[in-house]
Amino acid sequence: MARPNKRTTLREVAEATGLSTAAVSYALRGKHVSKETEERVRKAAAELGYEADPIARALASGRTSTVGVLAGDLQDLWQQQLMAAIGRELLAGDRYALILDAGGDPGRELSLAKQLRDQRVDGLLVSPVDPSAEGWAAIADAVPVVSIGDALSRARTAGEVLFDNRAGIDAVLDYLRGLGHRRVTVLTPTGPSTPDRPADVYVREAADRLGIEAEVLPCPQELGEATAMARRVLANSPDGRRPAGPAPVTAVFCFSDSIAYGVYAAAAEASLAVGRDLSVVGFDDHPVSRVLTPPLTTVDWGLSEIAKEAARLAVAAIEGRRVRRKRILCAPRLSERGSAVAARP
Repeated sequence: MARPNKRTTLREVAEATGLSTAAVSYALRGKHVSKETEERVRKAAAELGYEADPIARALASGRTSTVGVLAGDLQDLWQQQLMAAIGRELLAGDRYALILDAGGDPGRELSLAKQLRDQRVDGLLVSPVDPSAEGWAAIADAVPVVSIGDALSRARTAGEVLFDNRAGIDAVLDYLRGLGHRRVTVLTPTGPSTPDRPADVYVREAADRLGIEAEVLPCPQELGEATAMARRVLANSPDGRRPAGPAPVTAVFCFSDSIAYGVYAAAAEASLAVGRDLSVVGFDDHPVSRVLTPPLTTVDWGLSEIAKEAARLAVAAIEGRRVRRKRILCAPRLSERGSAVAARP
């Protein structure tokens, strides 16, 4: 049986260049040596076929160059986009994202977070399904955690990139009220096990203040399931069949654009025209929302900046660097398009 090729060692590169192993190690990482020395070492390493041993590097540094990225629910297209953007930001700094999906399940979310901790990731970024869960405290004590969207109320995190949900919800409901809507159905991805998430609480407070009747209903983010839920909302009956006469709901506010796509599909089935018979507003400005007919009125949170700030806070915590601001509050921007119109008298 042929023996596997022997891995070229750092010592062999050092012997070939006449340098110490420490100097070679620094040169390969581009630190503490001249440009000429760095180039000479890299050339010798390439000729010898040297490749850094990631396990040895991790043992020596105590780091794996891997950052856990835990998505609340990757059925949400905007979260898919965000996770990909975070991965690119981390990769630009020679760190690798290990992206996992909680699937909207708070129990699964904590279980995956513990697995990432046990796999010795250098840090953890999380878009939490249940930000008030007690289990976050122990995880944040073991690994630097950066929370995205909502704060982890029971944990000391390394950083937070939060959505100003209160401002976003106020902007949308005030906008719909200005269009004459007095009854708004709000579809939220929040499940029955986590009923007190900040956005759901804020929408009830804002509706009371503005004098709007707002019915908050849980809704999955997968297109087929969101369509089925929207079908029942528009029909105002459990079997999904629309009664005769005008639709009982004049405006639907969706806490994710993915849910809004289901409302568009259900409206088409019911021969309702979005932007004429029914007003629909989303909450995260996914690129698909701009090419719908009509384009979706929605809230832009600045995804690229969220990814950049979250990665920056995570890397700073991993490297033990102090940062001026550990809490970033993202301001909403309402993008008015054609999906929301004045309520019919």
